[in-house]
Amino acid sequence: MLSQIVVFILGLGILYLGADWLIDGASEIAKRFGIRPLIIGLTIVALGTSLPEFLLNLFAVAAEEDGLAIGNIVGSNIANIALILGVSSFLMPLTFDGSALKKEYPIMLAATGLFYMLALDGNIARTDGMILVAGLVAFLVFVIKDAGSTSPINTVTASPAQDDPLFVPHSGLKKWLHDEKTGPFMRVLLIVAGMAALAIGARLMVQAAVSMAEILSIAPVIIGLTIVAIGTSLPELAASLMASAKEEADLSVGNILGSNLLNILFVIGVVAIIQPMEVDDQTLALHMPVMIGFSLLLYPLARRNHRLARPGGLLLLTGFLGYMIYLALPYL
Repeated sequence: MLSQIVVFILGLGILYLGADWLIDGASEIAKRFGIRPLIIGLTIVALGTSLPEFLLNLFAVAAEEDGLAIGNIVGSNIANIALILGVSSFLMPLTFDGSALKKEYPIMLAATGLFYMLALDGNIARTDGMILVAGLVAFLVFVIKDAGSTSPINTVTASPAQDDPLFVPHSGLKKWLHDEKTGPFMRVLLIVAGMAALAIGARLMVQAAVSMAEILSIAPVIIGLTIVAIGTSLPELAASLMASAKEEADLSVGNILGSNLLNILFVIGVVAIIQPMEVDDQTLALHMPVMIGFSLLLYPLARRNHRLARPGGLLLLTGFLGYMIYLALPYL
């Protein structure tokens, strides 16, 4: 058991590094085109922080652990809203662009509802995966058009410490990223290294999680909803906390909305096309409704003045902890 825990933590560490490298490289490239922070959060950062879920699900369905795969996505989406936005807004209230609630939030809510409806027959088939991927394409077209309709920000000459929520002062890596000679090569290198690390970390985490579930006689879906979901959500937590600390609430909120969207449309959609997945009755009756409930709760908490304040963050955190305790009680 101890060896499995060590392997899980090792995989998680590699996963975190991979996501961090990928986000750094991709964000630097994206900002060269003058894309506003909300759009970067919805796409580049969200894609980077969703890759752990994608690779973990890919390895999970290959090992015929559909419960682990579905539980990971449902649990990650719950953790993204309840844990990550809860922690971020509790530490520092988030005031963000109101367009996120008018445009991107309804799309995220629609994708969540679509995921639930497609799963009601107990199976996410290849046809369902195609529908989700079609939704992904439509979302990307919307984002590109929306980005083109707004005035670009000048980030080429701006100070990286002011504009990059992931910027670390006096970091040698950051100096290379912003250097005119080494910058382009380092950005591409970071993306490639990040993807490789994500693949290795995801593989180790799946192997360890399946082994721990067998040893403890815990259903794989519960492992996916808790340990694995929180583990794969750590990149989102790190990115959101850093964005919040740098007063980039738009990037933080965009990261979470984008991650939840991509977890469903990209991760579930692509994986289902490769290998259809079964959805168990408990997930349909309990876990998916909880995911939808937290998604719906976000709107009334953030609607007033487009601000997610500390009381709202505390409410989200309390709900998340209560859900985790409920899942753990049968095994205590």
